Amino acid sequence: MCLKIYFLRHGETTYSIGGGFCGDLDPELTPSGLKMAQGFADTYSSTPWTAIYASPKQRAVATAKPLCQALNIEMQLRDGLKEIAFGEWEGKTVEQVKQEYAEDYISWMTEPAWNPPPGGETSVEIASRASLVIAEIQQNYLTGNVLVVSHKATIRIMLCSLLGIDLGRYRDRINVLAASLSIVKFDTYGPLLEVLGDRYHLPLELRQREGT
Repeated sequence: MCLKIYFLRHGETTYSIGGGFCGDLDPELTPSGLKMAQGFADTYSSTPWTAIYASPKQRAVATAKPLCQALNIEMQLRDGLKEIAFGEWEGKTVEQVKQEYAEDYISWMTEPAWNPPPGGETSVEIASRASLVIAEIQQNYLTGNVLVVSHKATIRIMLCSLLGIDLGRYRDRINVLAASLSIVKFDTYGPLLEVLGDRYHLPLELRQREGT
């Protein structure tokens, strides 16, 4: 056996529907988002889970909660799994940011690995904090299935880091829709991506909701 980490993006929020910058903000799941969380729990409750980790943001906690309750597994919260901090852009739309922070936005879009939103985080900083959680999991669990419930940018950056993809290209190379699942297997030759952005665990009408 080997270790597998299941990266689950949280369910739908009002920001994932309408767009806008939401990192440090802490919105709840929408009714559809709650159904997404339950859909995951219903499908994966038969999987033999070793541990469940989650970002402390309520949208991630609420996504992990149905599975934790079904299996009576304690959720382990880690700040390293939080979403990218958007600083002064929090709560603003893309159009507002383009108008108010034109140069900063261009720099961030061009090279997010090293150019953060004003007061926010770079891809490198996110990879650094998230990698500590991955290292903890690898140290504590040599085998088994570990669920990590996190956020759009953070999951994409973690996957880039594990797979050797330029951290500045995380938006260009990987996409994870709301409540989508990606699986990485840690085997003889290192991390192997087995599944990317899967949503078959969702009811069909929710599976077709693209979100952001």
